[in-house]
Amino acid sequence: MILIIFVLVIACKGKKKVTIKEKIVTQTKFKNIKIFEQNNPNKLGPCEPSIYINPTNTNNMVVGSIIDYAHYSFDGGKTWKTNSIKSKLGIWGDPCIVADTKGDFYYFHLSDPEGTNWQSKQILDRIVVQKSTDGGKSWTNGVGIGKHDYPKQQDKEWAVVNPFNNEIYLTWTAFDKYGSSKVEHKSRILFSKSKDGGFTWSDAFILSEIEGNAVDGNKTAEGAVPAVGIDGEIYCAWSLDNNIYFDRSLDGGESWLKEDIIATDQPKGWKFKIPGMNRTNGMPVTCVDLSANKNRGAIYINFADQRNGTDDTDIFIVKSIDKGDTWSKPIRVNQDKTKTHQFLTWMSVDPKTGFIYIVFYDRSKYSDTQTDVVLAVSKDGGNSFANTTISESPFRPKNSVFFGDYNNINAYNGVVRPVWTRLENDKLSIWTCLLEF
Repeated sequence: MILIIFVLVIACKGKKKVTIKEKIVTQTKFKNIKIFEQNNPNKLGPCEPSIYINPTNTNNMVVGSIIDYAHYSFDGGKTWKTNSIKSKLGIWGDPCIVADTKGDFYYFHLSDPEGTNWQSKQILDRIVVQKSTDGGKSWTNGVGIGKHDYPKQQDKEWAVVNPFNNEIYLTWTAFDKYGSSKVEHKSRILFSKSKDGGFTWSDAFILSEIEGNAVDGNKTAEGAVPAVGIDGEIYCAWSLDNNIYFDRSLDGGESWLKEDIIATDQPKGWKFKIPGMNRTNGMPVTCVDLSANKNRGAIYINFADQRNGTDDTDIFIVKSIDKGDTWSKPIRVNQDKTKTHQFLTWMSVDPKTGFIYIVFYDRSKYSDTQTDVVLAVSKDGGNSFANTTISESPFRPKNSVFFGDYNNINAYNGVVRPVWTRLENDKLSIWTCLLEF
């Protein structure tokens, strides 16, 4: 049974809008839209989907997925076309899609200049951004950001556009040597920005006060996602050694806090095991309420951890109403009463309504590895959440199949588009569902 405490309007492919007013529904079914399915067994992906809605035309949206896919739609996500993007700097995963207020899209990803993957010493030597001015149909060749020579490597980037001036802010993890357990090899969070639509970028600036190791584990600094505040502030949070750290800039990224703030603990760390998944994480996602509603200016950090046990992964959110100086206690987002796994969470806060949307995988209905996709919605600033299953049917992941490190969701003026990865008949595919609130 799923408790619905709000009126939900769903636009489903091939159907008229349906309004659900009942407080209790047994199993809400949403029409899922397949964006793309794996058609080359020798090619990685698709997974790690990132989606963004064009703020000038909400019928236009773009999805990026591993390893080099760009998917675009001009009918609100009902139908999709897919291209493989190219760059002289190479492409090696971690797709991140954002758009500016003019409707131009930016596709961030990792580098592979020689195109030989891990056989190359140049792989991960920088972050790459490619730009589209035609709604995702075509892309520029790419600009490099934060280049460092081997063995230094750049990983797990994310970006945000400042809606007040269209500056683009980028954060990522820099490794002295990726995967190294040597004491001298460290990890740190870096920041760069562009004032000219992604053509040029500032020198990389170190945000994190405390360095992590380079193992790519709980003691590594990872998961930095930037957000913009109501006065143009830049906020960023990341995970390191069982805590989530927070930093901010009030002057466009020129200066940052001298001492990072611990927003919340993350017991047992950001990296954990989920049956059937070859790897999973609870890295934080930071968003700000930019709406004109009563929670305007609130900062939210969404994450997952196993504080309730290694057999009971849960989704959480913390909130700050004083620009990050103080934070609420963690609020549990998933509303099930089971000891099961909820994982790979992502959040979007609608800049027009202030509603919080969180998407995650869920196993609360099963005693095995069957997995659903759930959407959690809050209309009261994160104090409470209504959960509903949005996947039409469960799937079973496999340890042998790489699912990536995240799913994604984006919301703009009531148009909400989650995106997730699914495995069926040994084929990976990425999906969305058409939601309007």
